[in-house]
Amino acid sequence: MEWLALGIYLTGAITALGVRSWQQYRATGDSGHRHGQVPTGSAAWWARVLFAGALLLFTAALTLTATGALPMIATLEGPASWTVGLLVTLVGFAVVLTAQQTMGASWRIGVDETERTDLVVRGMFTLVRNPIFTGMITATAGLTLMAPSWLQLGALACLVTGIELQVRVVEEPYLARTHGAAYSAYTSRVGRFLPRVGRGHLDHAPSGD
Repeated sequence: MEWLALGIYLTGAITALGVRSWQQYRATGDSGHRHGQVPTGSAAWWARVLFAGALLLFTAALTLTATGALPMIATLEGPASWTVGLLVTLVGFAVVLTAQQTMGASWRIGVDETERTDLVVRGMFTLVRNPIFTGMITATAGLTLMAPSWLQLGALACLVTGIELQVRVVEEPYLARTHGAAYSAYTSRVGRFLPRVGRGHLDHAPSGD
């Protein structure tokens, strides 16, 4: 069962990051990756470090658990936890992939301050502003139920913290500056990660058109 968790994780990560980037390049001639320099120690820098660290920790935790080198948390083990975890994981990855496709040419990893992409407010984006991140957290929470370990919990904490920083400090201010009143209106009616939760909460006031 632990090997299945590792296989699902690797398949999901490769599909969401690698395959999606390849699709983007084929469709637009651009991979969608934006990884400009950010000041070392800044919130944006920490967002990158935590996100990358989380991916490595998930890989390590699931591999060590599958090989038996890392014990699972006994109180969280069991058929019920594994079954629920599997369902949650599959739903999470489905949300990620569906939301990525919905973004179309506007899909990006990272932010280019000089670039203006369309504000996507259709599909899952009518329910939450960041469905890709919601799906990622959901999927990795499910994996944690499938193969629970302290290292896996640490990876999940890194991911959630990194996503919170990326959204609040990098992406939302950029979208507010780029789309102005349109983005402000969008945030007033749509929650950040969950429906109706976190509406209208921006760290920087919007400006522009």
